[in-house]
Amino acid sequence: MAKIADVFGHLEAFCISVLLCVLGYIQMAASQNVQTYASAQIFYSAGSTGLQILQQVFIADTSDFVNRALLSSLPDSPFLVTVWIGPAIAAAILASTSWRVGYAIWAVILPAAFLPLAMSLFLNNRKAKGMRLLTKQLLDDTSTESASTAATVKRLFRELDIGGTVLLSAGLALILIPLTLVSRYAAGWHDPKLWLMIIAGGVLLALFPLWESRPDLAPHPLLPLHLLKSRTFCAGCALGFFYFAVFYIAVQPYFYSYLLVALNLPVSRAGPITQTFSFASTIAAILASLVIRRLAAPRPRPFILAGAALYTAAIVVLLYTRTRGASIPSLFFAQAGLGAGAGLMHVAAQLVVQAAASAAGDGGPDVHHSQRQYVGVATASFLTLVQVGGAVGSAVSGAVWGRLVPGKLRTYLPASAVGDADKIYASVVVACSYAWGSPEREAIARSYQETITVLLWVALAACVPVVCMAGLIKDYRLAGGYRPVGGGDRVVVDGEEVEVVGWEVVEENRALAVWSWAWWGTPKSRPSSAAGRG
Repeated sequence: MAKIADVFGHLEAFCISVLLCVLGYIQMAASQNVQTYASAQIFYSAGSTGLQILQQVFIADTSDFVNRALLSSLPDSPFLVTVWIGPAIAAAILASTSWRVGYAIWAVILPAAFLPLAMSLFLNNRKAKGMRLLTKQLLDDTSTESASTAATVKRLFRELDIGGTVLLSAGLALILIPLTLVSRYAAGWHDPKLWLMIIAGGVLLALFPLWESRPDLAPHPLLPLHLLKSRTFCAGCALGFFYFAVFYIAVQPYFYSYLLVALNLPVSRAGPITQTFSFASTIAAILASLVIRRLAAPRPRPFILAGAALYTAAIVVLLYTRTRGASIPSLFFAQAGLGAGAGLMHVAAQLVVQAAASAAGDGGPDVHHSQRQYVGVATASFLTLVQVGGAVGSAVSGAVWGRLVPGKLRTYLPASAVGDADKIYASVVVACSYAWGSPEREAIARSYQETITVLLWVALAACVPVVCMAGLIKDYRLAGGYRPVGGGDRVVVDGEEVEVVGWEVVEENRALAVWSWAWWGTPKSRPSSAAGRG
């Protein structure tokens, strides 16, 4: 979606993402079987992920470094409320009508909520065209070269870097699918088809950077070579990948089942425990953003290091609280620490990735446009790798859970209940139906306990690269962005000379600056460089 936004425009990319979400909601509401519901998830996941990435790219394009931390955290602020009132709203909908209405209403709410932003983008796009600030769009060029359909398709292929997109997507899919399906194969990892898929995926991923580094193959690459050569950019993206993978290994989606089955907690207790992560991460991100906003020369690296240490410590605490006698406060404390660490890392890592990208320009005549484009690409790359990390973590936890739990159930269950092992594994409701303290429930709880211990050890091992990547990130100092970069660079816009702030025109951000100063105070004196190394 970020590439579509770069080629066609933000409005078009947002519209496509909203349309995909709406199609997903409609299909989920109308689904009559699991297959239809699963296909609806494809549309919804593509649309919602696209919206998340486009929001952050839009914020990066319209804000300076110091305010960007706070503004990039605001889209997550509804989590402070929805984690607590969401279940109550869902219960009210189910009590008064069908579950289908719960999905269908969002097919109306989402487009309505998007309408103000769509109008703003549309009107500003018209204004920019009137001021002759926009370059010709891909499909607007009526020259001889693009007059034919074939030439237009060729340009579209090169502008969107379809080849690189296919290599990256296919490579990830061929690696993640075997991890997800391994528990369903009787031979498990001994099945050669699984290894062939993984090897093929690895080959495609190895070809991806080679493709991106060839200007004749990828004149507009998904990941420009300048970024791939940046240690901070690569370390920041890897940090996002691993920290989200750890979360999906240690918490989602099996920790909730573990609380219900192995610790015999009611839904009213288990739900808030797992929701604490989102709540704590949002608060930590917003607080870190406010601190960054108020510092004279903010440095994101200390926030990253503190977040990585807190994140790892929380996994250790979870390992110590995995016993049957774990207290409710200790579980809340561990989830809160995990969420706070994630919030600190995410907002600061995204900032340093963008700072590294802003310094990746080639110094050419269009350096400001080049830097702004790199920041959008870097933001999209970071958020994409975060999502990929979640997919990898989910696949790993699914492979471990699906391989260990069924076998342990058959080993520990009494002979009279072994025949129900598959039903118990397939349904938490069936697992919880056995009386607490009965031999069957003790066997089920033991199976869950031992498996969640394995997952937590895997998560702790995955925390090692999290800490390593945090240490590899350079110590950038960020400027406020309300003063000229490089000794007062100026450009001519519509016959009038204006000041450029990094890669942003001062006039465009004046309203944002006034709003920010009104709410959070005037920025303190800051160095004039947009991203200088300490």
